[in-house]
Amino acid sequence: MSWIDWTIMSGTILFIVGYGIWKSRGTQDIKGYLLADNDMKWWTIGLSIMATQASAITFLSTPGQAFDDGMRFVQFYFGVPIAMVLISMVAIPIYKRLNVFTAYEYLESRFDLKTRSFAALLFLVSRSLAAGLTIYAPAIILATILGWDTGATCVGIGLVVMLYTVAGGTKAVSQTQQQQMAIILVGMLIAGIVMVFKMPPDVGFMDAMSMAGSMGKLNAITTDFDIKDRYNIWSGLIAGTFLALSYFGTDQSQVQRYLGGKSITESRIGLLFNGLFKVPMQFLILLVGILLFVFYQFQTPPMVFNQEERTKVVQSEAGDQYLQLENRFNQLHEEKAARWNEWLDQGDAPAESRDATLATIKNLDQESQEIRSQAKEIMAAQDENADTNDLDRVFLTFVLNHLPVGLVGLLIAVILSAAMSSTSAELNALASTTVVDVYKRLIKPSASDRHYLNISRSLTMSWGVLAIIFALIAGQFENLIEYVNILGSLFYGTILGIFVTAFFFKRVKGTAVFIAGIIGEITVITCFVLPKIWPEQFAWLDIGFLWFNLIGCVVVVIMASLIQLARKE
Repeated sequence: MSWIDWTIMSGTILFIVGYGIWKSRGTQDIKGYLLADNDMKWWTIGLSIMATQASAITFLSTPGQAFDDGMRFVQFYFGVPIAMVLISMVAIPIYKRLNVFTAYEYLESRFDLKTRSFAALLFLVSRSLAAGLTIYAPAIILATILGWDTGATCVGIGLVVMLYTVAGGTKAVSQTQQQQMAIILVGMLIAGIVMVFKMPPDVGFMDAMSMAGSMGKLNAITTDFDIKDRYNIWSGLIAGTFLALSYFGTDQSQVQRYLGGKSITESRIGLLFNGLFKVPMQFLILLVGILLFVFYQFQTPPMVFNQEERTKVVQSEAGDQYLQLENRFNQLHEEKAARWNEWLDQGDAPAESRDATLATIKNLDQESQEIRSQAKEIMAAQDENADTNDLDRVFLTFVLNHLPVGLVGLLIAVILSAAMSSTSAELNALASTTVVDVYKRLIKPSASDRHYLNISRSLTMSWGVLAIIFALIAGQFENLIEYVNILGSLFYGTILGIFVTAFFFKRVKGTAVFIAGIIGEITVITCFVLPKIWPEQFAWLDIGFLWFNLIGCVVVVIMASLIQLARKE
């Protein structure tokens, strides 16, 4: 990067950190630290909710997801608007009326302490692991740019986030997220515009969309029902709704954003704002990935986007074999680009001619993909620890190699801002849950407000350290945005089932739902693990991860009801 890019990136990050600390100055009690004095307006809540979910993983992985698999990932978010309406109607009035610090406090008043502790534990486990992934994702960027060790980079990013989160708590998190979301949206919009202008002069936006559509990349709606398929309209509307209900309604990293609302109305509008804009935002980010796909139909892409691993294999004994594949890959790309120009020139030609040209393009593309796979196999054969999973580097490669001076720094700041916003909210929520649901309830129930404030800051720092440790072992994943959602789906269904039982099944008591929660979690873990260990015997359990949210919830609700009937209390 040039000194201009470094200045823009550093200045943006320093401004956000400084602004967050300055706006949260004067925080003197636990209510101010964890709930921002219940003084947040709806637009702060809405932007904070969006920024919390839109981590750096979103902006690294989502374009790569679209580049590889098209637009169908957007269906993952179709359940969000439905969930926002339901949470606004049911959960927010209860949380605000009880004046709780965490969602799990409600479970003790409704059930008992063990149920509250169990739900809080599931959240702490899932969110602490996810926090590690949100730190690891941007660490890839700086490690790539500077040649730093990824582990050292994880530590540096974690420490920067901890600085203002420890200092200012929820208010610092929410205030900084407004600036972070503005930078994120502007940066991604600019990236998409630059991609269009960097295409050949005679290729416009509509031409790019026509090319992407002909290759099956504009598959935003897929109606075929397949329980093994992760992304279709049914998994999005049904299982996706259950995931969104659990994430936005019971995950403290999200609940804490609207618990700080000035009123029920402010919290509701903030949630509905998120429901209204979440799907369009994800659509635009995926569209950037589609434009990236078209851009690389004319501009030769790397055969493997992880250039560090390429350097290693070129210098190994398999270097000549790898370079031969690379030469063939580049030849295929040149031929494919020529065929694309031919296809575009055939706009008024008979359909048979265009179809024949397109068939040639698809054959060339298929051969290119096979060569990429062979190249990765060579890498893995030379080094079993080689990082051959490079979808998260596709967008980053474009940013570093093709954006003009100044915009590189801005886009790096976008990804780092997203990492900071999501990670800070996670650390803040982990600390509040630990203080309120564990420390204050089980360890030291009677202490001064100042004592709990100091403990909250200490625990924020402790969770930050643990998240950094998890980040150091997060590496070898095909696509981080999928894995962070898989991780959440292993726990969210059970937590949601406990809350659904609490809200709607008034006769069910604590012991019944506690046992049902354990059964539900065992069921979900079993469904996930068995096909991985014995794929042939349990192929029928190999389902899309979104459905784990529905399975966990339904199992808990049914088992809790049956256990309660059996106990006859």
